[in-house]
Amino acid sequence: MPENRIMLDVLKGKAAFPPPLWMMRQAGRYLPEYRETRRRAGSFLDLCYDPDLAVEVTLQPIERFGFDASILFSDILVVPHALGRNVRFEEGRGPLLTPISAAEIPALDGETFHVNLEPVYETVRRLRTKLPDETTLIGFCGAPWTVATYMIAGHGTPD
Repeated sequence: MPENRIMLDVLKGKAAFPPPLWMMRQAGRYLPEYRETRRRAGSFLDLCYDPDLAVEVTLQPIERFGFDASILFSDILVVPHALGRNVRFEEGRGPLLTPISAAEIPALDGETFHVNLEPVYETVRRLRTKLPDETTLIGFCGAPWTVATYMIAGHGTPD
């Protein structure tokens, strides 16, 4: 691993000036190149599951701004989707899921979970070869409570 990753140095307790810079949701609608890639993808989930497009979107803010860290382009709701739940993103409404009941939990598809997430894993593998050596890749996930809330309510909730 390269020794010149400021983000990893800071996480190891080393001081850095200026501090490493990255932004939450650094790839997104504010970038014209993102909007074009999103249009080509068709749906938001197609964008998340297409390694070519997900890599492209992940790299866009790095190429434009040179941030010290890159955030994997994905979504926390690929987890329930990979478990076999219906997930869709509606313009103006956000993510919508078919609410799950307690009786349906045993039927969640754990057998093919990792197979369904393989495109996301492939995106990570490709990014490791395409990111500049000095740029750290940040992955993320939704907290179990957050993902469960989406699955039970069928949408985001303010509480």
